[in-house]
Amino acid sequence: MSRKSSAMLANLTTEARNPASERIDGMSALEIVRLMNSEDATVAGAVGREAESIAQAIEVIAERLRGGGRLVYLGAGTSGRLGVLDASECPPTFSTPPGQVVGLIAGGYAAMTRSVEGAEDHPESAEADLKGLGLCPSDVVVGIATSGRTPYVVGGLKYARSQGAYAIGLSCNRDALLGEHVDLAITPVVGPEVISGSTRLKAGTATKMVLNMLTTGAMVLLRKTYGNLMVDLRASNTKLVDRARRMLIGFTGLSAEEADRKLSECGGELKTAIVAQLCSLSPEEAGRLLEQTGGHLRRALEAKGIHVAQPPSAVPRASAPPPATRHPPLATHLRADQLVLGVDGGGSRTVAWVAERGECAEPTVLGRGTAGSSNPQSLGLAQAMENLDRAVTAALADAHVPSGPLAAAVLALAGSDRKENQEAVERWAKKRQLARWLRIVHDAVPVLAAGSPEGWGIALISGTGSFAFGRDRQRRSCRAGGWGFLFGDEGSGYAIALAGLRCAAQAADGRGPATRLVDGFLERLQLRRPEELIPAIYRFAADRAQIAALAEVVLKAADQNDAQAREIIDQAARDLARLVQAVARKLRLADASFPLAFAGGLLTGSSRLQIRLASHLADLGLRPDPVRRVAEPVAGAVKLAFESLES
Repeated sequence: MSRKSSAMLANLTTEARNPASERIDGMSALEIVRLMNSEDATVAGAVGREAESIAQAIEVIAERLRGGGRLVYLGAGTSGRLGVLDASECPPTFSTPPGQVVGLIAGGYAAMTRSVEGAEDHPESAEADLKGLGLCPSDVVVGIATSGRTPYVVGGLKYARSQGAYAIGLSCNRDALLGEHVDLAITPVVGPEVISGSTRLKAGTATKMVLNMLTTGAMVLLRKTYGNLMVDLRASNTKLVDRARRMLIGFTGLSAEEADRKLSECGGELKTAIVAQLCSLSPEEAGRLLEQTGGHLRRALEAKGIHVAQPPSAVPRASAPPPATRHPPLATHLRADQLVLGVDGGGSRTVAWVAERGECAEPTVLGRGTAGSSNPQSLGLAQAMENLDRAVTAALADAHVPSGPLAAAVLALAGSDRKENQEAVERWAKKRQLARWLRIVHDAVPVLAAGSPEGWGIALISGTGSFAFGRDRQRRSCRAGGWGFLFGDEGSGYAIALAGLRCAAQAADGRGPATRLVDGFLERLQLRRPEELIPAIYRFAADRAQIAALAEVVLKAADQNDAQAREIIDQAARDLARLVQAVARKLRLADASFPLAFAGGLLTGSSRLQIRLASHLADLGLRPDPVRRVAEPVAGAVKLAFESLES
């Protein structure tokens, strides 16, 4: 660092010594807490003094996003991490498409968890990062630099303005250098830190507050909320599933079980579920109506003559769901050893139910819990086990289960037929003292249990992945598929999405037929040019569920009579039919009718795929009967758990 730069740094407000904390090293813990709390109390006022600038920024961001632009955060160190954090929260909170809100940090994503020395000192790196995004005039770049002089941020803002993008600077020092290179400056001056120069403290808090306002304000202007409810969300984890369920109940009056079923039918998209239920539409029709109204829930409802005077104000808190979402608290005589646990863990989510025997021997679900995928093959064993634990913990808490092991538990988990995975689950269950009787099976077993009248037949799953499992009357079993996304999973959402992306790339190059898929993917991902698909897709290439979700683009194009998309869906149905055929042949079921149960978000949610599957099964000479759709495979796991108590 040059002497001039060092002198400039020393003159910054955020680098000054705070008189209030000069003797902090002699304070007790309580005194430190009170000092920091009193200093933090000044942050809100500093942010409030920038209200007009923040409001102007929100209006610009909303306008640019509405026109197909993007919001790009640019920062180094703590500032960069806060930008990436805010960007990553937008998809689950507001269902923003990947790539609409982007966070860039000096040093790349490795700098999120560790310091990358010197990364912030290279303005040319920011220019390269923004070029990699294909920055254009419709975008907004928010450069975040507490000091207001970070070379990486200043360089990025210079480049942004040279490309016609709107440049916003966020710093905590007056007369900051970045102010010379922005269209709008936001400057909450929080004063010296408790620990001199430690801008992760008050300056970091102020930065987080401003970023919260920018994205929240812009999303509200884009009608991502209904009143103050986050209706534009995709239920992708335990908290969001619970929130979506409660809001859907508040809007529609459905029971918890009905709400869960409706959300599942609508791919976890709350707005689609609300419109489908209130307007008596299919998920596909509800989705099209929302597209026609620009995604505005209120406009979509009013277009069908549905008027909700105000958002349901009595939507209950998570800690106190209404009677419709849970059964009455357990009777005092009910013990944990009278209850069972069923778990369905697939490639996209893990669902856990705690149940007791109800009237007429039908189970009564007392508690539900959900989490992300528990498939160790795609996530790794540690993350898969964490999601399993979260789902089970949530279900037990929802049911107010008394202490002590449950009577029985059936855990149906993708990848559980591998010895090392099964042993890990067994160790976890033993440590938790989960149940007196435990069975671990792969995730097709409960589908067959729930969808087959007598427990034999074939189960077919097509969601993120795909495979078939069968059992004959003599209890012999076999499977087909399930080889994973690298060299298997034919007929799955992942396979359909990849086929669609390849088709779109070939069309864009001129080496393949024209197809609606090009515009479909660009619209879904909020992109402008086909070349932008490369960074957009590879940004979440490791997340199979994210890729698989793009199968919806192919299904939509097929519904619009696109020849390439229809062929992809037809091929997927043909592949799924062959999975069924392989199992039927091995079990010698092909010469007569047999029960067929199907599950998985892709297959259960697409009537086109179901129709084509039925056609290809007939072409192969197969006669499945009855054919049953299993929306909640976890019900089969609960059924198997109760059956274990009777054996």
